Amino acid sequence: MNYMLLRNGLLWLVVGALMPLCASDWLSFGGDPQRTGWAQGEKDINRTNAKDLTLLWKASLENQPRELNSLTAPVAAEWVVTPKGMKEIVVVGGASDNLFALDAETGTLLWKKTFTPDSKPKQDPFWLCPNALNATPLIAKRGLDVIVYTISSDGKLHVLDIHNGEDKAPPVQFVPAFSKNWSLGLYHNVLYTTTSQGCNGAKSGVYAMDLGSPEKKIAFFQSSPNGAGVWGRAGAVISPSGFVYAQTGDGEYNESAGKLPDTILQLSGRDLKLVDYFTPSNHSYLTRKDLDAGSMSAVYFKFKDWELLASGGKEGVISLLDAKAIGGGDHKTPLYRGPLVVNEEADFAGRGFWGAFATWQDEAGERWLYAPALGAASTKAPFAHVNGEAPNGSIMGFHVEEKDGKPTLAPAWNSRDMNAPDPPIVANGVVYAVSTGEFNRQWKPDGGLFNSKERAAQHTGNAVLYAFDSSTGKELFSSGTTMPGWTHFSGIALSGGRVYVTTYDSMVYAFGLKQ
Repeated sequence: MNYMLLRNGLLWLVVGALMPLCASDWLSFGGDPQRTGWAQGEKDINRTNAKDLTLLWKASLENQPRELNSLTAPVAAEWVVTPKGMKEIVVVGGASDNLFALDAETGTLLWKKTFTPDSKPKQDPFWLCPNALNATPLIAKRGLDVIVYTISSDGKLHVLDIHNGEDKAPPVQFVPAFSKNWSLGLYHNVLYTTTSQGCNGAKSGVYAMDLGSPEKKIAFFQSSPNGAGVWGRAGAVISPSGFVYAQTGDGEYNESAGKLPDTILQLSGRDLKLVDYFTPSNHSYLTRKDLDAGSMSAVYFKFKDWELLASGGKEGVISLLDAKAIGGGDHKTPLYRGPLVVNEEADFAGRGFWGAFATWQDEAGERWLYAPALGAASTKAPFAHVNGEAPNGSIMGFHVEEKDGKPTLAPAWNSRDMNAPDPPIVANGVVYAVSTGEFNRQWKPDGGLFNSKERAAQHTGNAVLYAFDSSTGKELFSSGTTMPGWTHFSGIALSGGRVYVTTYDSMVYAFGLKQ
């Protein structure tokens, strides 16, 4: 008996030691706290075999869309120890207060958790404020313990066991009820999210919960008393040194009063104190035209001796900032400000950069940056590789270079035409992205606002997963009409040789190579 216990104990020690080395997890939106969108452990799919991607399974989930919200972006964990052996588990949030866990190999539903709000919203829902579960969940691994964090529509944080969906701790209020909160981030046992649009009267800004404190201490930084929502798809970005970054939307600008719209904030990690900020010199124009940076999450990455933050938004311009001191001394000086590469028409609704970036360092040590562009590329940004006309949108690839002692971006490639592309991800020489098929216009010709039903009824196509060569943008794979549904404000995940996509009709799809 003692021998068996010893042998099993040694086995668990071996398994625990190997897990960090072998797993290619996708634990949060963007894959990591820096929101790089880079699956560094993924080695199964490459430029040569990406053409052989195929649908491995699809699963229909019992979830009701709320306004334009349906399923969140997926997250996934490998090496989950179960009584039936090792499993990879995919977790997806549902707008109608549901959380689902699926067997990544078969798509079989392992469990479903439904949350019951203990309050009611003060305002009727619409597509900006759906009164829904909106934030992409997050998975945390602590040895053999695997935990799922999610925020229900009433603003409560739920901590669940990934094996069965059971509560690991009592729910606790994290953000205001029925606020619109975005993808969860975790760093050094502090959990982060952001809020926007003033839904249900909630203030916009960045929230942090210290999971290690007995009272689960919450810090909050209000981006501005008037608007300035933080609504980038990936939520807050956290650097390896613990700084937190968030891009704000429109509002009244007044530095002395702490009103910082159309600004990139740099906050301290645990208490969210303002460390520095960068406001573009043309911020008045951005606010006047509603071309705010709030439409994107930034991304942190290293390039040579620099720690960089890439920033962009609806304007269609990308800037590179010093991640240690993003304001450049006067709060207005970036290391690099690029030309206008998309949205020459200065259209605030459905043009420019929306969602989140992706970045990676290739086999030769070269650094790349990728961005989802809505609308046609600008004539001011000649790309080295153009893969056909792209009037509706594309993924844009930029080579990060050094010029005159500073980092710059060289427009390297523009992908084929895509309809309102979702944020890309990258691994092993392949960039993946979904053409959403969404109707993303907000205003009618007579000036009235489209409602959710009208927008949903006018979707312009089906969701299509593409794979592109990371150096040229050449199309390697297209899912065609495999997914009949479309999607809104979601994202994709890559783990264990499988790419996961969710659509508005509450479907989850897994693409990969046949074994």
